[in-house]
Amino acid sequence: MVEIIHKSCGLDIHKQFFIATILCRTGEKHQQRFERNDDGILAFKKLVISEKCDVVACESTSDFWVPIYDSLINHIPVIVGNARDMKAFTHKKTDKIDSEFIAQLALNNMIQSSRVFTKNHRNFRSYVRLRLKLVQKRTDLKNEAHSILASEMFNLKDVLTDIFGKSGRIILSGVFSGKTVDQIIESLSPKLRKKYDQIRDILDREISQNTAFRLQTCLKLIENLDNEIKSLEIEIFNYVYENHKHEMGILMSVPGIGELRTLHKITYATLLFLGLNV
Repeated sequence: MVEIIHKSCGLDIHKQFFIATILCRTGEKHQQRFERNDDGILAFKKLVISEKCDVVACESTSDFWVPIYDSLINHIPVIVGNARDMKAFTHKKTDKIDSEFIAQLALNNMIQSSRVFTKNHRNFRSYVRLRLKLVQKRTDLKNEAHSILASEMFNLKDVLTDIFGKSGRIILSGVFSGKTVDQIIESLSPKLRKKYDQIRDILDREISQNTAFRLQTCLKLIENLDNEIKSLEIEIFNYVYENHKHEMGILMSVPGIGELRTLHKITYATLLFLGLNV
């Protein structure tokens, strides 16, 4: 970054638009509103290049800054500051004042730049975060299914370690498709068939139509989430093994660390191995 900044541009970015304020040390000021779309960002890019700004600065609010950053970073230094740090300086808040205030901070080199990863790495991290959210939603649905079964005293968890595993799905799909108890038990593994009496006691209970409908809804959503999570994992591991195969090899050599079971920890640790902030 330029040590002495002669001209800065501050941005106050919103979902649909952003306000840009260009300040010079000579006291000149130019302020303009742009739409946050391709045409607006291109027009803004032409402006700051033609004005020969030394730096563009903005707050790291949501991800609204990302397309603007990607458009400018190969042409002009861009500072993405922590919004919490920048709010330490009190001022009356309006869009125009915020934009000018950020420009003033940048002009005086008072913004500590956050680390911004490359676009490919940001995409990779977004996949990991999305996977985590989907896993959390799947867990919520599984807990709801457990609650539904418990309300009917259909205690499959007494005989199965995981009622959403292969055997659990065989039992539940058999119940929903109208199979007899003997037909369901016959389709189970020999190990589970040894629990014949326990399983029969559970399956002899009738499930109400309302309960069956709610449970089937949960199971369908869980299955859909399973498929989406698998798709994300393919993208995640394609990126990891293509770009950080060596680091993954080191991590996978640690006893107890597996790809899927500790995916979030693995990717987090991979970043630490690379000396990156996470």
